[in-house]
Amino acid sequence: MKQVYAYYPGCTLHSTAREYDVSARLVCEKLGIELRELKDWTCCGASSAHSTDHLLSIALPSLELQAAEEMELPLVVACAMCYSSLKFAAHELADEVTLNSVKEIIGKDFSNTTEVAHLLTVLDNNRENIPAERQLDGLKVACYYGCLLVRPRDIVNLDDEENPQIMDRLMEALGAQTLDWGFKTECCGASLPFARPDIVLKLSHRLLLQAKQQGHINLDTRQKEMRAEYKDDFSLPVLYFTQLLGLSLGFSPKQLLLNRHFTDPLPILREKGLI
Repeated sequence: MKQVYAYYPGCTLHSTAREYDVSARLVCEKLGIELRELKDWTCCGASSAHSTDHLLSIALPSLELQAAEEMELPLVVACAMCYSSLKFAAHELADEVTLNSVKEIIGKDFSNTTEVAHLLTVLDNNRENIPAERQLDGLKVACYYGCLLVRPRDIVNLDDEENPQIMDRLMEALGAQTLDWGFKTECCGASLPFARPDIVLKLSHRLLLQAKQQGHINLDTRQKEMRAEYKDDFSLPVLYFTQLLGLSLGFSPKQLLLNRHFTDPLPILREKGLI
């Protein structure tokens, strides 16, 4: 039976992370998973609403929860920050007073019944039925989850908050070798790129340093600044798990938008015979 989900891409997947959105849609279609994008969706406020007004930070993602409820479908999201925002909102809306306040703000009635799932969970549930055309043999990957995807566990309920394995399992199912490293859930400073870029640079540098010492991949956009600040030349390609899954399913680098990365992943993929 075909699996159908309401799909919330969020702002980033329609802009700077378009390769994530494109690869997510490709692999889901290949696996028989239908993603129905929410109509007229808005920003969930994940990066700043909570610092402006608490009720606003609940009301914004509630628009998406209400829209999915109207579609009578579970809601799947790929962005970690959006996932956190939606799960926190659903948790807060369990309070009847908060729910009624939010309904008044957004001008729509709903009951907060939407099930919110991260794309990793959906793909993990289909892991044993992946029709892989090529195995990712010889490819070492450091799976990075970040802090928002797995914390706090009683709200997001994705995986273990200290040593999650859901992405590792998926990569291993494709033949890749996952690395055991202690920074897979460390913060990268993602919500501070404009307010405190120095903190983002420091945290991201620490993550890349550990990834390189362990053997390979994570965190792309600020490697140029890191070379200037810390004199490290990591040249570590950073890929979305959906892109690696897409390669295994037989999609081409062009289809998966592998040319959009700041650090070119094609040389190492060619070296491993994966393209």
